[in-house]
Amino acid sequence: MFVGTASDVGKSVITAGFCRLFRQDGYSPAPFKAQNMSLNSYATPEGLEIGRAQAVQAEAAGIPCHVDMNPVLLKPTSDQASQVVLNGRPIGTQSAYEYFRANDRHKLFTAATQAFDRLASRYSPVVLEGAGSISELNLKRRDITNLRMARHAGAATYLIADIDRGGVFGSVYGTLALLEPEEKACIKGILINKFRGDARLFDDGRQQLAALTGVPVVGVLPYFRDIFIEEEDSVALARKQRGPAAAGRVQVAVVLLGRMSNFTDFDALGHDSRVHLFYTHEAAELAAADIIILPGSKNTIDDLIALKNTGLAAAIIQAHRAGKTVVGICGGYQMLGRSVEDPDGIESRVAATAGLGLLPVRTVLQGEKTTQQRHFAFRDAPAADCQGYEIHMGQTTPDGPAQPVATLADGAPDGYYAGPTCWGTYLHGILDNPPVIEYLLAPYTMQAPSAPLDFTAFKNSQFDRLADLIRANVDMNQIYAALQR
Repeated sequence: MFVGTASDVGKSVITAGFCRLFRQDGYSPAPFKAQNMSLNSYATPEGLEIGRAQAVQAEAAGIPCHVDMNPVLLKPTSDQASQVVLNGRPIGTQSAYEYFRANDRHKLFTAATQAFDRLASRYSPVVLEGAGSISELNLKRRDITNLRMARHAGAATYLIADIDRGGVFGSVYGTLALLEPEEKACIKGILINKFRGDARLFDDGRQQLAALTGVPVVGVLPYFRDIFIEEEDSVALARKQRGPAAAGRVQVAVVLLGRMSNFTDFDALGHDSRVHLFYTHEAAELAAADIIILPGSKNTIDDLIALKNTGLAAAIIQAHRAGKTVVGICGGYQMLGRSVEDPDGIESRVAATAGLGLLPVRTVLQGEKTTQQRHFAFRDAPAADCQGYEIHMGQTTPDGPAQPVATLADGAPDGYYAGPTCWGTYLHGILDNPPVIEYLLAPYTMQAPSAPLDFTAFKNSQFDRLADLIRANVDMNQIYAALQR
């Protein structure tokens, strides 16, 4: 198990790396995170919903993702409330106070341990990921994710600290000092992450930390920017490129929404050498883009109202009138229509609001959630040779004949196509498919890609590089010895 001194110290990426490393060494690993809080989610082959990070980690392990890998998922709908997804299905929306006040959340912990036990009967080793910090004293009694789960699993547990943010001695020492003896007994080693420079300069630090805590430092992982692993945490958005670049590439702007979901939809596009992909909430920057993409949202109505209040809605409409391409994905597709209605208060306290009016469709949010992996034919393609997935709670209907963006493998239409410069779709991952990228970029560049990006093969090569990095910088003999105990 990999736990942290704080959020965003690298737990998800390191867990993915170890999933690939164990697979390389001939084992059958699987990832597990008892409770995840994220707006980046994914649909399993069975049509259930889990956190995107566990789907990525399953890719690294070379296995299909499964709901047992993430039995509890919290999807924030506001600053104080989240939709609760249990075993892949939403069971309601709760405020943070309602969610955390209930004793030790016995039912959720039972569900989490049962999911782990099922997973552990099929895979070995299970690579668990913790959440946030393991030493939040006010939350620990209610925790179902960190050392309480480690003790259930009997997991050899490693504490990750981010040296790049500073204060690594205080964060490691303080974290371990606040643990109960039975909790500290789970900790088999310390991993220092994001070290800049020559790791030999930290040799004294390794010895000092071990002396202070009684726990060995088993690895110092370098800070890297040249290995791509899909990120889940919204904190990663702060590191995304902002603003248009110099002329010469197609300028693609992704609108930053308050409850933006599934920003990994744009990773493949961002790796296209012809494209400068950037994220923005500035109207002037939208005006400088060739292509504007409205992404998914966990609260479509509230994010749509914010677009209107900040002038971004007007900027998007003006860009469309100027001949720029405007594309909406999932919640963004809903926003491009004539209205979004929420009569039952599924996501918002606002019952209905007008959309941007760029597509002749109407959306009604409903309690039944669609979570499906999809094969589809894009536009007029003869075969369903593209892949994506749906995660949404709305039903969108056109005012008139259907004009689908895609045709699903079962023959059902998806989205609405108003022309090459304006269309919307429910399909997350649609931009992972080369034919869709080529169609999107064709009006803005005559340049062909040096080679079409096989995004799946590319991600696999990155998992291998990550595993090699871990192997070169971590005492794997100690890791394997701890697993045998």
